[in-house]
Amino acid sequence: MIDTASLATLADFEKVAIRVGRVVQADPFPEGKYSTHILRIDLGEALGVKKSLARLQPHYQCAELLDRQVLCVVNFAPRQIGKHLSEVLTLGVDDGEGNVVLVQPDWPVPLGTRLY
Repeated sequence: MIDTASLATLADFEKVAIRVGRVVQADPFPEGKYSTHILRIDLGEALGVKKSLARLQPHYQCAELLDRQVLCVVNFAPRQIGKHLSEVLTLGVDDGEGNVVLVQPDWPVPLGTRLY
């Protein structure tokens, strides 16, 4: 059951900018405590390429992440993770076993497209 005291408004949701990007580079991040990959995500002409650190094992290997469209929150403050600055939050859901499954559009859409 959802606690009504924690309900968000539509205005709250509209503040979160969730955009479609394409993974253009994926590197392993073995020294990460929680993150397993360093991603470079192209979010289109207006936003450019941003770095995101994500916990994607065991489901994803670097090679299979390339060219995959993903959803990212682009207006959170950057977060320092070890020696890396994660500029966007790549979105995923729990697979029921504590692993992440990426959220992505069913069909290709233009980079930078906003979720609504």
